[in-house]
Order: sequence, then structure tokens, then C-alpha cells
Amino acid sequence: MPDQPSHKPAEHTTKVSAPDALRADARRNRARVLEAAREVFAAQGVDAPMSAVARRARVGVATLYRRFPTRSALVTAAFEDQLTVCAAAFDEALADPDPGHGLYTLLRKVCTTLVTDRGFETVFMAGFPASLDYDRERACAEERLSHLVQGARDSGQLREDFSPADIPLLLLAVSGLASQPPETAVPAAHRLLTYLFQSFQADPPPRPAPLPPAPALDLSGLHRPVPAQTSTVRP
Repeated sequence: MPDQPSHKPAEHTTKVSAPDALRADARRNRARVLEAAREVFAAQGVDAPMSAVARRARVGVATLYRRFPTRSALVTAAFEDQLTVCAAAFDEALADPDPGHGLYTLLRKVCTTLVTDRGFETVFMAGFPASLDYDRERACAEERLSHLVQGARDSGQLREDFSPADIPLLLLAVSGLASQPPETAVPAAHRLLTYLFQSFQADPPPRPAPLPPAPALDLSGLHRPVPAQTSTVRP
């Protein structure tokens, strides 16, 4: 469902957009709302009710809508910091003198976030909201991933037929663990990543390093409840 602005009356007639211009208590409310939004979106996804964010932030729904009149506005503000974190992770990976280690470390961070933050998948893999300029962010990420992969191939660390397209394949496999509780999903994601990354190596050692411990999973973990209807992003 497309974003719909709130019809609640505004508290002030003067529009305030820059956080630094807000009163101290309003700045605290804004910070509390964003922290609550990140927590709620991580646990429930970005289609969680806006009222759930307001309750967690301990503010009224009207206060939330005054600061963020649409879901897109709230999601954009909530994930701006995570974009900065992602950019820093890429910078660290590209600066690593060992390109294979840099690539593995980056993927480990991405896989961990993917299975612990339900909002991350929607924002960074499905492309909501459009205001985050997803196409530009994705193009930038793909370019930097290609650079990392090429560096690892050139140094003889990755097999010649490894393609940057194998990384989305890996992330899709890991994203299937997101329905598991974090104490299961995180070690499972790390084990799967390590397992696959060993097979990506150009010259794997005869005795590879031990895998991370196996998670507590059995065939019952393959069952996923079928939703009553297709979930949509609500305003």
C-alpha cells in the first residue's frame, strides 16, 4: 500500500525539518522514535504497525506522525545510520591488504545482519523505501563487491570461475535462516558462509580450518507457517 500522510493536526505552524533546530525534548523524542523503529523493524520487519513503534518509544502516535508523516520517511531516517555502517564495512574490506580476508569479513557482517534484522532484508535487498535511492546504493555495492572479488582472484585466492553473481546466491541461501531465532540463525549463517567460502578458494588446503559449530537444526526447521494473506507494507 502506498504511503499515506497522517490527517492528525500539527502541533506547530512552523515546519521544522533539521533535527538541530528542534527543542531539546523534541530531539530526544526523535532519537527515541528512531531507536524504537530500528528495534521494531529488526524484530518484525518494516511492515510493523507504526503504533508499535510509538509504544516502544513511549510517545504518542500523534508525536510520531508529526516527526515522520509517512512510513517511508520513518524507514529512511531509521536506516540512514545503517547505510553509513555498510559503507564503513566496505571501506574496511577494500583497505584490507588481504583481499580474500576482506571479502570474507564483509560477507560475515552482511550475513549476520541479514539473519538478525528483518528490516535489513526489505531495505537492502527488496528496495523499500524508494527515498533511499536503492538503485544507486545497489550499483555502488555491486561495483565495490566486483572490485573485492577481482582483487581476490588476481591474488590467487579465489577460483577463476568465481563470479560476483555468486554472492547474491550466497545471500539468498543465508536469508532462508532469518525465520530461525538468532541463537540458531547466527551460528548457522557463519557455518554456511565458511563452508561455501572454503569451496570458493583457488587452492583449498588439504585440511581446511574447522567450521564454526553446527547449529541446533533438524528437518523440523524447514517448516514455515503459511501466512493467511500476502503481507503488504502498511502506512
